[in-house]
Amino acid sequence: MKRLADSGTPAADSAFADSLVAWQKRHGRHQLPWQQTRDAYRIWLSEIMLQQTQVATVVPYYQRFLQRFPDVAALAAAPVEEVMALWAGLGYYTRARNLHRCAQAVVEQHGGRFPPEVAQLAELPGIGQSTAAAIAAFAYGARAAILDGNVKRVFCRVFGIEGFPGQASVERQLWQRAAALLPAQDIEAYTQGLMDLGATLCTRSRPRCGDCPMQARCVAHATGRTAELPARKPKQVVPQRSTVMLVVQHDGELLLERRPPSGIWGGLWSLPELDRLGGAIAADMDSAVRMALAGFGDVAAIDPMPAFVHAFTHYRLQVTPLKVTLAAREFGAAQAAYGWHDAGALARAGLPAPVRKLLAAL
Repeated sequence: MKRLADSGTPAADSAFADSLVAWQKRHGRHQLPWQQTRDAYRIWLSEIMLQQTQVATVVPYYQRFLQRFPDVAALAAAPVEEVMALWAGLGYYTRARNLHRCAQAVVEQHGGRFPPEVAQLAELPGIGQSTAAAIAAFAYGARAAILDGNVKRVFCRVFGIEGFPGQASVERQLWQRAAALLPAQDIEAYTQGLMDLGATLCTRSRPRCGDCPMQARCVAHATGRTAELPARKPKQVVPQRSTVMLVVQHDGELLLERRPPSGIWGGLWSLPELDRLGGAIAADMDSAVRMALAGFGDVAAIDPMPAFVHAFTHYRLQVTPLKVTLAAREFGAAQAAYGWHDAGALARAGLPAPVRKLLAAL
């Protein structure tokens, strides 16, 4: 077994790649919608969608995107609002904004063709080093190393690499390992094999070590440390935030706010929030809500709805929803970011998942 020293570069290890390629060709995934193609556009689209998202969740989004945007030119020409609406529910909305920016950059800077070089791909919006390598390998057969979360877990366990993978010094070791392990051929099967191994066998919880082609050489398995490797991110206090969401209704229509392009839910339609309307959480909530909505109409009733918590990557949002019914509506005093929508046609609006779930409960 090759060993990564505390300093220096890990040695080449052809046996690792040979075992992985043989396993992938026999047991790996071969029927995913973005496989069996060299189309860099389709490969790129799948790679962006698969970032921090499960395959089962991605497949229907991927298929809908291709129906609407069959090539990069179609995506680049589309309004960003339409892209955000199709993305709604997939989460991590910065990916969608970068997706649109990247498509435009490919059309404007590369004539509508994704460049074959990893370095050029990595310069495009939303494409990091690992994603660039995956696109280059699958679309152009480039010999390039990937290092996503699944691959980090495989390497940490198989080679017994200590420390949190997100730490700079540990990540450098992992990139060195990834480069040293690259095979001279079968780069597509090798790259897919790394992804498949981490996604289907070497999972974070309950790994299927008995089916793993690396079991005989895996340090974590041999030492009973599969639950410890890779080391988890040091615990941090998760910040809590709170907001009051207003479900404002009048005559079969619902008031929504178009969120700014950047930030949480950027570019999506969402429910108005009290603090974003200039109001504040107060002891007399009825008065605060009426004042905040004065430009939209006369409030007839305010009814509380069940509160809920939505977890983001870096904080938890405590949401207190209030159902607000207007007796009369002001036409022309509303702010530009707000608009009225047919309550029966909200399926066509790009809504964040928790907002869609809240409205479905009405």
